[in-house]
Amino acid sequence: MLDLDFSARIRALRTTFDDIAAVLDLPRLESEIADLETQASAPDLWDDPDAAQRVTSGLSHRQARLRRVRGVEQRLDDLEVLVELATEAEDADAAAEAATELADLEKTVQDLEVQTMLSGEYDERAAVVTIRSGAGGDDATDFAEMLLRMYLRWAEKQGYTSKVLDTSYAEGAGIKSATFEIDAPYAFGTLSVEAGTHRLARISPFGSADKRQTSFAGVEVIPLLEEATEVDVPETDLRIDVYRSSGPGGQSVNTTDSAVRITHLPTGLVVSMQNEKSQIQNRAAAMRVLQTRLLLLQREEEAAKKKELAGSITASWGDQIRSYFLYGQQLVKDLRTGHESTQPDSVFDGEIDGFIAAGIKWRSLEQASAES
Repeated sequence: MLDLDFSARIRALRTTFDDIAAVLDLPRLESEIADLETQASAPDLWDDPDAAQRVTSGLSHRQARLRRVRGVEQRLDDLEVLVELATEAEDADAAAEAATELADLEKTVQDLEVQTMLSGEYDERAAVVTIRSGAGGDDATDFAEMLLRMYLRWAEKQGYTSKVLDTSYAEGAGIKSATFEIDAPYAFGTLSVEAGTHRLARISPFGSADKRQTSFAGVEVIPLLEEATEVDVPETDLRIDVYRSSGPGGQSVNTTDSAVRITHLPTGLVVSMQNEKSQIQNRAAAMRVLQTRLLLLQREEEAAKKKELAGSITASWGDQIRSYFLYGQQLVKDLRTGHESTQPDSVFDGEIDGFIAAGIKWRSLEQASAES
């Protein structure tokens, strides 16, 4: 006789799912979708392209989120039926299918539960990620390129749309820096826990002495904000340089000066874009990212003033967040959460969900502790 006593696990899943659905407020989500659908069907929608983009993007993101939640709900219903049929028919194949589906649903619901912790002001936005090589020579620039591939592979496995906006190649191996966008619901809230300094320790493939080399790379994550256009940036505060986009080894990608570099003189912030063939498009994209950074800088300064008035809060992220060991023990370890993996190859191939989930939970606990 088959032993299919999954009832306790399924009940636990149901309870967790019901809590998630309550937090997500599905009736409100459905109401927002209906309102956005009405706006999207307006004949004059594209008279204002920026507003139209906000409407269509907001609608797409909310529809995707609702589909995911409703899909999990349907899978839970189907699982209960499958377990019942397998038990009645004593069908070993159906029982194995039910066990596999239950384990997969437990992971899916856990991922949904983590997403409910993303309640920050900008968490539901798309993300713009910049990776910069740090100390370590060729190893550091190679490490920066490894991180770039890691995040793009993660986005690909999630089914998210990613777009590389700018890449600065190193003279030797790897890249000096790269900026890319991930357009997905809660991309910023999800990836913001990856911001900080990443450290790589390995036997350098670029040296002849077979010595251990430590190198660093910085990851910056900012939300993509429509409201950033409200930031007033006088032309006199900008230095705008144009140049030809280039690939590895200096090979020309364009034959015209379409790449754009904008420097904000008062702050020293620099944004480069070379993904588009048009100089106008690259300039618009660079301005959008620059305005977003200026808006966040302004709000950080305001928050710092409030923090100074309110007194110090001990909870903080710190700078170095994760170490990657590619020699001896073969380990990737997050220094904040303690989460680790003994499969660094899988991590660099985009298997970072465990690190992200642990980071979101850690941040949620730190914030709760600070507020109390």
